[in-house]
Amino acid sequence: MPQNSVKLTLVIPCYNEELSLKACVEKCLELKNSGIDPEIIIVDDCSKDNSLAVASKLEQEHSEIRLLKHEINKGKGAALRTGFAEAKGDFIGIQDADLEYNPLQYTELLQPILENKADMVFGSRYLRPSSHRVLYFWHTSMNKALTIASNMCTNLDITDMETCYKLFRRETLLSILPMLKENRFGIEPEITARIAQSGARVYECAIDYQPRSYEEGKKIGWKDGVRALYCILHYSANTAPLPMQLLLYFFIGLVSLIANVAVFAALHSFDLPMIYELNTDVIIAYIVSTLINYLLCIAILFRHKARWSSTGEFIIYLIGVIVMGFADYGLMWAFSSMGLQPVLSKTLAAGLGFILNFALRRNIVFKEKAKAVAK
Repeated sequence: MPQNSVKLTLVIPCYNEELSLKACVEKCLELKNSGIDPEIIIVDDCSKDNSLAVASKLEQEHSEIRLLKHEINKGKGAALRTGFAEAKGDFIGIQDADLEYNPLQYTELLQPILENKADMVFGSRYLRPSSHRVLYFWHTSMNKALTIASNMCTNLDITDMETCYKLFRRETLLSILPMLKENRFGIEPEITARIAQSGARVYECAIDYQPRSYEEGKKIGWKDGVRALYCILHYSANTAPLPMQLLLYFFIGLVSLIANVAVFAALHSFDLPMIYELNTDVIIAYIVSTLINYLLCIAILFRHKARWSSTGEFIIYLIGVIVMGFADYGLMWAFSSMGLQPVLSKTLAAGLGFILNFALRRNIVFKEKAKAVAK
């Protein structure tokens, strides 16, 4: 058990949870029986029911509770950032107001940190088999798929990235707090990415989980899953292991190629004028695919404005495209002059061009500033 005087802050984001909030807080207060000094910060995210009134009464009744509120609904991520900024505890954790998670299990999550083995602990719903309520197959599958995608980018080997239960040393959380931007459920992969980039020691601890149905008030949906995938790529792909970056760049190149062909096919039926004896539809298709490639690079794989201003970055990118165009032509000519068949020459030139393109973008056009990654 944790020793006396352990100061633990639990941040509770709350939106329309009047039915479960009181029971959740009372359960959190039971941590005092385990030698923990709890601080409970409820962040009401502009609830439409009586959650704010329930929270206000709880604050009046218990000195351990502090109530913060948003004047407009901003989302779970925004509520967590508000609570994190006000937390006073030596250790800071997250507690949903719906009681799907048992707050008393924070006594177990604290152990690796108190033993100085960890700086941050995930409470995993999938780490060990246990009896639990059976609900949605696709929801669970989506969680596990997102965890795998996150692991591929962060190089962490965790089993439950989307878990609510994340426990931090105060200094560990404060080191990444200024970087957190997500307002909704995208905060989960964003936190995981920043923790991985910080070099913090990460542990997992098995927890029990009692899920509720959508009829009972569950809020996360498939759109949040799509956003979570975007957040995984946007916040962690730029520091992902090299094989993962190459895979993502292959995807970007494939999408750009499809766009090139699609635009060309769409324009080819029109009788467009020639430009210096060049087909206009070829030029337009190439420009569109180049722009799509650039936008995907800065949205997914490389952090935007990592080194250059947006204007300078794009100019350097275009110069790189031109250089690689000449390199592709030169490589194909060189292989052909060696007696190789045209198709094989083009294949080899395209393969080398892909590698050179990736190296150019990674090391010159979108090169990371030293301060861009948390240390």
